Amino acid sequence: MSLGEIFSAMVLGVFLGASSVQAYEEISVKDGGILSGVVTLEGKVPRPKGYNLVTLPDPVYCGRISTGTGWRLLQPFKVDPNGGFKDVVILLTDIKKGKTFEYTPPRIEAVDCKFDPYIVVVRNKEKIEVVNKDPVLHDIQAYETSKMGARVLFNVPLPMSKKIKKQQLIKKVTVKNRAGKVITHPVKMRKGRNIFVMQCGFHAYMESWGLAVNHPYYVLSGQDGQYSISDIPPGTYKAMAWHPMLNQELDVTIEPGKTTTLDIKFDAPQGRLYANEIEENPRFGLELLGDVTIDPIVERQVP
Repeated sequence: MSLGEIFSAMVLGVFLGASSVQAYEEISVKDGGILSGVVTLEGKVPRPKGYNLVTLPDPVYCGRISTGTGWRLLQPFKVDPNGGFKDVVILLTDIKKGKTFEYTPPRIEAVDCKFDPYIVVVRNKEKIEVVNKDPVLHDIQAYETSKMGARVLFNVPLPMSKKIKKQQLIKKVTVKNRAGKVITHPVKMRKGRNIFVMQCGFHAYMESWGLAVNHPYYVLSGQDGQYSISDIPPGTYKAMAWHPMLNQELDVTIEPGKTTTLDIKFDAPQGRLYANEIEENPRFGLELLGDVTIDPIVERQVP
C-alpha cells in the first residue's frame, strides 16, 4: 500500500467519522421508505496493483492466481461491462434512530492467498471473524486510519488446517474442509474514526478494507452496482458512498412508504494510483526460481 493510499484513507476517515459516530436509538419504524439506485464508475477502469511473486513468500502456491508471467494482481475497482461499481458502501451518516440493528459478525477468509471479501462493514465494538483456508502461513494486521497516523487494531496469526498440504492444492487435489481455526477479534475504533485496512504480514497483495458503523442503514453495492436500503424513517439525511479510493456525500429525502432513487456516479481516477504496479523488465524475474514454474491453475489474471 502506498503512502498516498493511506493518506487518502485518513482523509476519508476524518470526513466520514465526524458525521457518523453518535448514539443510535432503536425504534419501531412506521411508513418507512426505501433508498435504492445504481453506483457506476465512468471512464477507464484504473490498472490493478501488481506484485512480483518471486520477491514474496510462497510464489508457487500463491501464483495459482497470477498472470502466468510471475505477477499477482489486486484490482480495487470491481466494475461490470456497463459501469456498475461493486463493493461501494452506501451509508446514511447522520441518522439518529430507526430499525433494530441485527448484527452477524462478518467473516474474512484467507483463501488462495487473498482476503475475501475485499470490503467488510463491522458494527463498532463488535467482533469480526478471520479464518485461514490455505496451507501456508498468513496473519491479519488491521490498522485504524487517523490523521495522527495509523494505529494497530489487532495483529492475529491465522492457524492452518492440519487436513491439507500445499502440494495437494498445487496438484489440483480437491479438499472439502480447508478451514483452520476461526479467529475472532473485536473492532474498537477511536472516537470519530471508522475506517480500517487489513493486510497479511507475509503477502502484500492480501488486502481488505473495513468500515465500522453504529446503525444498520448501510449496504454494499452488488455485482451490477445496484443497492437498496429499506425501512428508513421519513426525513432528510446525508448519504455517503464510500470506497477505499473514492467517496461522495449527497443529500437525500425519504418520503413515507415510498422509494427514493439515488444513482451515484464516480469519475474514474487517472494517473498512477499505487506504489505497486507491473513492470515490464523487473530486476528480479522468474529465472530466480530455476526450474520451478508458477502456474495459474486457479485463475489466470489479465493486467
